[in-house]
Amino acid sequence: MTTSIQTRKGVSCQGLTKDYGRGDARVRALRGVDLDISPGELTLLVGPSGCGKTTLISILAGTLDPTDGDVSVLGVDIKSLSKHEKAACRAKNVGFVFQQFNLLPSLTAAENVSVPLVINGYSKTKAVAHAIEVLKSVGLSERIHSLPSQLSGGQQQRVAIARALVHQPRLLVADEPTSAIDARTGHAIMELIREVALQPDRVAVAVTHDSRVYGFADRIITLEDGRVAQEKHVKPEVTNGLFAPV
Repeated sequence: MTTSIQTRKGVSCQGLTKDYGRGDARVRALRGVDLDISPGELTLLVGPSGCGKTTLISILAGTLDPTDGDVSVLGVDIKSLSKHEKAACRAKNVGFVFQQFNLLPSLTAAENVSVPLVINGYSKTKAVAHAIEVLKSVGLSERIHSLPSQLSGGQQQRVAIARALVHQPRLLVADEPTSAIDARTGHAIMELIREVALQPDRVAVAVTHDSRVYGFADRIITLEDGRVAQEKHVKPEVTNGLFAPV
């Protein structure tokens, strides 16, 4: 696999741009983003709708290609990777928590969580067994055989979190992880994300409109009109009642 940019094992962007469409229909979602995200801390991306937050994390996760600029993720220049290399890197190293959960409706909670492991070569039996242990860790020990349609929104989000964490990714990316759930569940989910973020070999970044989760962050980056408008290091205040205790 190509590793032409061997920087710090976090995330680094220089002059990052992303265009959608062409000619008169072109829309520039990112306009020269310069950004560094370090391991061992939780970074939140905030800003108004349409400012480029989801576009940015999609590029970092390798699900979207930039138009221009340099992107290094975990010490790897992802722009230099082939489509196959990028898919392999994403499967091994990236956990993505989608805003709409993206659970497979015909699979149980355990089977949904096992998917990243199966992709990485685990047998189905071993993958499901490990998935069950992760589901227990997120408080879903009694829901391992439930289909998504049998779960509440908060329970589905916990399944999505477990799926993102099951293969121990080095990069965790979350898009509005608390947008469709109650405050009690939101507190528990942000605690899980922060636990991952504090590991020195992990990078965690979350997009949010929910100001209640700011107290979980080490760093808050504000985007406006496709650019970084502000970067602020903050002291986490996860015990100050931003959410109701679990």
